[in-house]
Amino acid sequence: MSVIGEAQRGKSLGRSAPLLGVLLVLLAGWFGWSAVQQWRQAASGEALEQARDQAVQGLQQAAAGQLQQLQQQLKGDRVQQALQAGDAAGAALALRESWTGVEHVDVLGADLAAGYADAATFGYARLALLESALAEGKPALRVIRDGGGNRLGLAAPVQLAGVGPAVVYVRQPLLRLTAPLDQVHVPGNGFLALRQGAHNIVAQGDSGLSESAEAMARPVAGTPLRLAAGVPNVEPGPLGLGALASAVVALLLAFIAVLLVVGRGRLPTSLPLPNRRSAVTDADHGPTLRESLQMVPPTVPSEALSEAVPPPPPPVPAEELAAGIFRAYDIRGVVGSELTARTAALIGQAIGTVALEQGLREVVIGRDGRLSGPELSAGLAEGLRRAGCAVIDIGLAPTPVVYFGAFHLRTGTCVAVTGSHNPPDYNGFKIVIGGETLSGDAITDLYQRIVEGRLVQAAEPGDYQQREVSADYIQRIADDVQLDRPLKVVADAGNGVAGAFAPQLLEAIGAEVIPLYCDVDGTFPNHHPDPSEPANLEDLVQTVKRFGADLGVAFDGDGDRLGVVTAEGKIIYADRLLMLFAADVLMRNPGAMVIYDVKCTGKLSDHVLRNGGSPLMWKTGHSLMKAKMRETDAELAGEMSGHFFFKERWFGFDDGLYAAARLLEILAQREETPDDVLAELPEMVATPELKVPVAEGTPHALVAMLVAAAQSPDNPYVGGRLSTIDGLRVDFADGWGLVRASNTTPVLVLRFEGNDEAALERIQALFRSQLQPVLGDTPLGF
Repeated sequence: MSVIGEAQRGKSLGRSAPLLGVLLVLLAGWFGWSAVQQWRQAASGEALEQARDQAVQGLQQAAAGQLQQLQQQLKGDRVQQALQAGDAAGAALALRESWTGVEHVDVLGADLAAGYADAATFGYARLALLESALAEGKPALRVIRDGGGNRLGLAAPVQLAGVGPAVVYVRQPLLRLTAPLDQVHVPGNGFLALRQGAHNIVAQGDSGLSESAEAMARPVAGTPLRLAAGVPNVEPGPLGLGALASAVVALLLAFIAVLLVVGRGRLPTSLPLPNRRSAVTDADHGPTLRESLQMVPPTVPSEALSEAVPPPPPPVPAEELAAGIFRAYDIRGVVGSELTARTAALIGQAIGTVALEQGLREVVIGRDGRLSGPELSAGLAEGLRRAGCAVIDIGLAPTPVVYFGAFHLRTGTCVAVTGSHNPPDYNGFKIVIGGETLSGDAITDLYQRIVEGRLVQAAEPGDYQQREVSADYIQRIADDVQLDRPLKVVADAGNGVAGAFAPQLLEAIGAEVIPLYCDVDGTFPNHHPDPSEPANLEDLVQTVKRFGADLGVAFDGDGDRLGVVTAEGKIIYADRLLMLFAADVLMRNPGAMVIYDVKCTGKLSDHVLRNGGSPLMWKTGHSLMKAKMRETDAELAGEMSGHFFFKERWFGFDDGLYAAARLLEILAQREETPDDVLAELPEMVATPELKVPVAEGTPHALVAMLVAAAQSPDNPYVGGRLSTIDGLRVDFADGWGLVRASNTTPVLVLRFEGNDEAALERIQALFRSQLQPVLGDTPLGF
């Protein structure tokens, strides 16, 4: 009976072979279709990159040609004669007549009084163009809104007899700049857009990709423009397989299907009885448990293993990786010599290794507006994917928006590619893993992993996708913060990445915004984006006064710090702003802890206590502040440098944009003017942060010497209360002084405060007497 049953089963299998073959063919088609789609998507991406690069080159040539032609036209005899005669109208007419196709020409005095008299009508972009040409002392170009639409604006400084410095403004048809875009082919599923700031000037292709196009953006050299590009994400195939793997699976399935169908007609109709019997016996019984346990699994050749899982990268010689870029709070160095795409990839792989060890796989990345950002961001993504991490690239974004992305997308892990407030040739990485900002030993550990080769190498690279979170970020804040009355605010981004976000955010909460240097330009042509330096706020002060604004706010290069000036032009330092924030937060959270760094005013502790809070002084450094907030469950923290950390109603990370919104919310609730509100805050006679350059590697040793002297029996600071949590701070009844070692640059940081000028000078003299013998002839600056 068993032999007959076996024969019946054989016939049944034979009859089902065609059905199984059809099923395998369908599966093969599915995998094959997926492979073709992935190849098409990849090809579209490559075609778009080529179109983008071709367009960028054409735009750069067109822009350079326009600027060169402007300079040549200004040298014309008629134009020069009119300028030397002080005839502005004659110079404008001569230039317009000599330059075919020009729409409009003006020659204006350097004070730009006519423009500022009605700036909204004149045009903020036009004013920014003219100011840029005057400030840089050379011709400038940008797209402006004039003549009823977008136009190409050119400007150049000139001398007008009898008037002095002046500026020539030329309006051209936009086509003179954008014509190269008509010469490139954009794939049907791609997107290409010429952008200035947050605005699309010209766009082609699928507009649905607009929000993610910043990830592939490239700057147009010599202009404030950039060319953004986007393609749909390459979707993985079935089971997450790539194109090649899907194609291989499709071929295998098709081959098996053919064998089933063809082989069915060749199967023998009968088999010798002994063979049938043995087959039944084997099928019925198989190996016993003992036999199964004794079976030794086949050995996999080492060559096959090496093909399945790529070996980890070899250790990197220490001399090939600059140890100095791994700093206390982040990674930061000079692009080209210390930071390259290869370095970024190694750092990404190290970060990915640490994240995976904590069970974290998805990583959000974003970058600021520096010219090296796209290259380093691409290297970082490559390294993270090598480790097996899935990368979510949000493109051009302030550091706090990258932090927000980690919360919003629920990854808990992110990396911001940013040089913060450093010069244009610097860049770096701010890293959050599992909600904790890496600092100190955790940063050093990344370096050690790289030089020792302790990096994970995944068998398959992690996924990569582009996402847009800026609209969600602005909406999240606007849903919570709305001004009780409108305030006119000048927002100075210093050409940092905050310029692409701050005007929209502040307008969304109800402010009237006057943008200043909000075009993202990684060369920072107008001033250095560091609001803690008073010199960098001079343009903001003048613009606030010129427009009669209620307030001026300034942001650093990556938007995580805030600076403020009043309508009268007075700088409000961050420690006094923290008083205002503390009083507001403590109204809703009585008894809450407020943390501040050692550089903050001596009046801050008393102010927090009077408002029912618990003050705590701590070490300087955004990473250290966030760690202390988690440890103490503080609702608010702030640093003298302009970092503010709101846990109440926010996420606890440092965010200059959000801090600006909270500041305007508080000021709009008061009937007094913002100047009057801010003037009520306690104030002492104080210095800004003073920085004394010293030899590389010596700051901490020098401070240790000063601390040892202060703690000796011959303590020179008699009557003062010593604090050594971060350098040496000495508090007296009438003021205080501080000296600490910077963790980012080879400088000593000092600050002094007194109840009056006499107290301030006495405390400075005391510190001077201790510093001068240690520093020798080094100028102290106070």
